[in-house]
Amino acid sequence: MYNTEENTPKSELEIRINQLKIALEKNSIDAALILQKADLFYFAGTIQQSHLYVPIDGEPLLMVHKSFDRALAESALQRIIPLDNPKQIPGFLPEYGMGIPRTLGMELDVLPANMYLNYRELFEETKLLDISHLIRLIRSIKSNYEVGLIAEAVKFSDQIAGSVKEFLKEGISEIEFAGLVEARARKLGHQGVLRMRLWGGEMFYGHIMAGSSAAVPSYLSSPTGGSAVSPAVAQGSSFRPIRRHEPILVDYVFVYKGYLSDHTRIFAIDGLADDLIKAHHAMLDVQALVKKEAVPGVKAGQIYDMAIDMVKDLGYANNFMGFDEERINFVGHGIGIEIDEYPFLAKGQSLELQEGMIIALEPKLIFPGVGVVGIENTHVVTKKGLKQFGHFNEEINVV
Repeated sequence: MYNTEENTPKSELEIRINQLKIALEKNSIDAALILQKADLFYFAGTIQQSHLYVPIDGEPLLMVHKSFDRALAESALQRIIPLDNPKQIPGFLPEYGMGIPRTLGMELDVLPANMYLNYRELFEETKLLDISHLIRLIRSIKSNYEVGLIAEAVKFSDQIAGSVKEFLKEGISEIEFAGLVEARARKLGHQGVLRMRLWGGEMFYGHIMAGSSAAVPSYLSSPTGGSAVSPAVAQGSSFRPIRRHEPILVDYVFVYKGYLSDHTRIFAIDGLADDLIKAHHAMLDVQALVKKEAVPGVKAGQIYDMAIDMVKDLGYANNFMGFDEERINFVGHGIGIEIDEYPFLAKGQSLELQEGMIIALEPKLIFPGVGVVGIENTHVVTKKGLKQFGHFNEEINVV
């Protein structure tokens, strides 16, 4: 039997589809054809292998290759039909009262080149346009329904952080420790899949790393990398044993019914040196500043600039969000169905914050050969600034 108890409500899908139609019409685009899993889940409530066609006028049409029966059970859309081959799509449109579009929006940020060329052949007289930015803007502002799911995800993140002391002991390897924490997350209902939109972006639950291992950089667009178990992964936990008096990074994502919570806490066995405690408190001060200043109407890049100015005044500029040339130029990112959603609190970003945006704020300091300190919490943008969801202790958690 399919688990349909937590299907996306029909009313949610209708609002989202309508927002997409409005965006298409404003940009003189006749229709959208959506294929990517996160976008399918957002607009159709299912990730079954499908094509979702959304005209600016009329009902959307969900064409499903596999599994059709499951899509019927999971999606509240009215028009759902089987699809054997994408070549059938141009023929289906007039059959369901729709003409061939002059302009067709697609997710060209993630669509493979070969597939793009195939759709160009299918729609010979149609101009294919990139609507990924429009879709990501729509998805950046969460409904009350979505905010509620993310708030629940954060509660689970707090529970995971609370379980760390059960497993943490001197000499346990990072990878074994991570496995124990991940098993607890699965027991609580973690879906086990983290989605990232960025090409080549991959992550497994998150980063549990200790001491110098946590400060090893990687290819990932993240302040932390990790020694990892091999170059084939090149990020995350390693076989290195965890030692006393070193910062232990627990930077994990919990996923609840498709929605993510990004959450970081620092632990230590028998405490940390005073200089690391001071550095950690500096990052809590940066978090407090951003929470206050990140109000609707402020540009995302301005928030980053404020954080950078404060970090410089505190004397940590060369260690903020990486070390030296390995530093990344953001202090937070949007989050929802994917880890890397709009907005990005990053250098030069002009997108203005709006109420209902969800932001994972993660000021961190990286000290090569020593470790990582800092914080990460998931927040919603309100008129008064960022409202934080997580409540687990933000100080160094000493075991």
